Amino acid sequence: MAYLLDTHAFLWFLEGNKSLSKKAKDIIVNPKNKTFVSIASIWEMGIKISLDKLQLDLTLEELKHELIKNEFEILPLDFDHVIELSGLDYHHRDPFDRILISQAKSEKLTILSKDKNFRLYKQVKVVW
Repeated sequence: MAYLLDTHAFLWFLEGNKSLSKKAKDIIVNPKNKTFVSIASIWEMGIKISLDKLQLDLTLEELKHELIKNEFEILPLDFDHVIELSGLDYHHRDPFDRILISQAKSEKLTILSKDKNFRLYKQVKVVW
């Protein structure tokens, strides 16, 4: 199966944070699953780092190597995702979350997220 990690799920996995559910961790480490991290999540982290709203033990360059080492694929943002985004219900205002939802819907990916707002979008499957 194919999964798109929400930003916090990706960070919690890398940190070994116990906030990551066992189910999510098992999905991520299962070699039969394909796991994606959206370029929007990387973009969000870069913005939050520059605003001092996110502290990482890794530089973004090191984060890139962790993506490769853990066999995460970067999901680029393309025009079809934006088309999908334009038709989403407006359940919440976070633009990065809305991008992830549109990407998951467009690419038929299951989202790994603790965020309850994601479940408001019936068009995508969310697992935690």
